[in-house]
Amino acid sequence: MSVASYSRPVGYRIGRVFGDTFGVLARNFWLCLGLAMIFSGIPNFLYQLWVGSRTQAAMESGTPSPLVFDGVSAFGAIVFFVVYMVLASILQAGLVRATIEDLNGQQPTFADALNRGIALILPIIGLSILMSLGVAIGFMLLIIPGIYLLARWSAAVPALVHERRGVLASMKRSAELTKGSRWRIFGLWIIMIIALVALQLVLGLLALAVTSFLGTVLATAVVAILSAVTSVVVSIAIAVSYVELRYVKEGTDVKELAEIFA
Repeated sequence: MSVASYSRPVGYRIGRVFGDTFGVLARNFWLCLGLAMIFSGIPNFLYQLWVGSRTQAAMESGTPSPLVFDGVSAFGAIVFFVVYMVLASILQAGLVRATIEDLNGQQPTFADALNRGIALILPIIGLSILMSLGVAIGFMLLIIPGIYLLARWSAAVPALVHERRGVLASMKRSAELTKGSRWRIFGLWIIMIIALVALQLVLGLLALAVTSFLGTVLATAVVAILSAVTSVVVSIAIAVSYVELRYVKEGTDVKELAEIFA
């Protein structure tokens, strides 16, 4: 694979980011699939099976509500949330690492992506919590502030992973990189949402068919796979978008980005 070559663009290019996102996914399909299944698909599948079994038990016992709001369910939900945050952090950091390596013409490895993800569990969890709280508050304030913050901080995770910045410094770095490109970044996410919704519709119909003929377990597996695919596509798109923003703002080529790993 040859090193990707770019001339410094005039502005953020949605088409380039969209195309490179699926290009990275196609070239590293098995690596992405492995990371997605281990850190998203399988844990989500097991949790959904557990929730389904408790819901079924509640319905069979005549409980008015199909949901069981007891200590066991609350504890299970808390444990799942903590595990989810840890696994999601490993997945996102690993995919960001793999994406930059791919764009540099190198062959990403599972072990390298995993090591980077594990090393950054705590700072990424902290960053994710701060960003989620800020965006959630923004969406409660008539939605527009939430969209603004989502675009403003969209490069924060790659900045943390690749530039070894702290949590607040990564958010500030993202604000600097995205300035002047935020509406285009928002446009990219609209395109991504449409693509993912289309995929969800297809897999949703498949899940219904699977439920009818093969039972709820396989249907749950389809839902878990969909969740994993969404996580992978979003993480890769964030990393590719970060690379594009570096070109727009600084003219930094992929080779220079790779030196961050040294």
